Amino acid sequence: MPPAAPDPERTPVVIASGQALERDEFVTPVDLMARACEAALAEAPRLRGRIGRLSVVDVMTKVGPAPATELAGRLGLGPDVEREQTTVGGNTPQWLVTRAADEIAAGRLSVTLIAGAEAIRSSRARRTAGLPRDEGVADLPPDPRVGDDLPGFGPAETAVSLLAPVHVYPLFENVLAARAGRDANGQRAAIGRLMAPFTEVAAANPYAWFPEVRTADEIATPTPDNRIVCEPYTKRMTAFLGSDQAAALIVCSLAEARRAGVEDRAVFVWAGAGAVDVRFVASRPDPGRSPAIAAAGAALFEAASQAAGRSVGIDDLDCMDLYSCFPSAVQMGAEALGIALDDARGLTSTGGLPYFGGPGNNYTTHGIAAVCDRLLAGGDRTRLGLATGLGWFVTKHALGVYGTTPPPAGYRRGDTAVAQAAIDASAVDVAGTLDAPETATVVTATVWRDNDGTAAGAPVIARLHDGRHMALAPADDDVVAAMGDTDMPGFVGASVVVQAGEPRYRLPER
Repeated sequence: MPPAAPDPERTPVVIASGQALERDEFVTPVDLMARACEAALAEAPRLRGRIGRLSVVDVMTKVGPAPATELAGRLGLGPDVEREQTTVGGNTPQWLVTRAADEIAAGRLSVTLIAGAEAIRSSRARRTAGLPRDEGVADLPPDPRVGDDLPGFGPAETAVSLLAPVHVYPLFENVLAARAGRDANGQRAAIGRLMAPFTEVAAANPYAWFPEVRTADEIATPTPDNRIVCEPYTKRMTAFLGSDQAAALIVCSLAEARRAGVEDRAVFVWAGAGAVDVRFVASRPDPGRSPAIAAAGAALFEAASQAAGRSVGIDDLDCMDLYSCFPSAVQMGAEALGIALDDARGLTSTGGLPYFGGPGNNYTTHGIAAVCDRLLAGGDRTRLGLATGLGWFVTKHALGVYGTTPPPAGYRRGDTAVAQAAIDASAVDVAGTLDAPETATVVTATVWRDNDGTAAGAPVIARLHDGRHMALAPADDDVVAAMGDTDMPGFVGASVVVQAGEPRYRLPER
């Protein structure tokens, strides 16, 4: 028996968005979220009393246990509104939209409000001024958490301090550089060319933290105010987390949009999909590729094709926003989706995390809002856009296709179950220690540097003779110093001597 035809009235739509930015006043994340939500609600005021769920994206800065409950009070939402906060992950805003679309299409939800914010600038400024931290309302019952709460790193990564994104993403970048046959300077130049167009988009975005155009050389050339943070990245290549930014989305059924008199603002959710790469970086068979983005992308466009009743692919998009915390994420995402790095449509709709700003887990809410704004500004014909989000270290992924007209066959969710099982099965075994020294082959490596450019750490992921991987730290300061003088892309495929006991390495004697 064929499946029942979808109810057009239950077609999920993004009906309004709001964004907020603060450069001067001291604000909290809830302050900023309230501003963004009020901006969204001003576009669809009759929906305020119809909200059934309020979802708050995980906040990195200190907040109380119930930010959604606090926000609901600010917005005057009733006690029956479901309130929740997400787990960690830059994928969560798109995951929330996809989950809402599933439930709206099934008739289990009518209107939801999704919001997130970071106020890191304010938090630092308060500390500098000697003021106490604003930690929210401490005596509220905690909002329930939703989403994938598995860790982003395991014992192997923890043992060698591979915990911060700024230290992990360069490991991916050096694999990409080696694959392209570039040294560190050549890769920096290529990254500059890739990211310079992002700054042009940021310069035209009223919500961007750095609204200024940068040339490829200004991004790529190390200078005192653009120091190398972690090889090969300069400061202007990395996500900026010091902003005060917020964004909110109202997602509802087409019926609710019509009832509220705002149907003409609707951007239709055509399809959503998600997948997860091998959880821990040391276990990945190829740290320079993302099979999960490829799987989610394939499922997404298959679902979009089903929704359209015709083939829909990358070439049918009018605009997109690829998650861009670091250049390696952009390159890996583009490769997985079959998008050229110099695609004339551009790879960002916001300006990207290094230039628009990187408000923690909530960036993708801004990305979705920007994609929807571009679609609505583009004329009467059917236009399609793509938004992607990722969490941890190119680990958790959520993708969505949006359109200016209803999908003829209704919203669809992409199925990645078979691909996910294959990705999970591809994980490489990881050794924690060795009983005897062994020579191993470098899979990838990087060097992170102090403010004065001195090498301060040099983690390596290496492959043992039996095929297992190890995450390794230098054996002593002499190894760190030697690595500081080594070209990292050229070091991929070289040899290191793994010591017995703790996961430490030395360079072979020459």
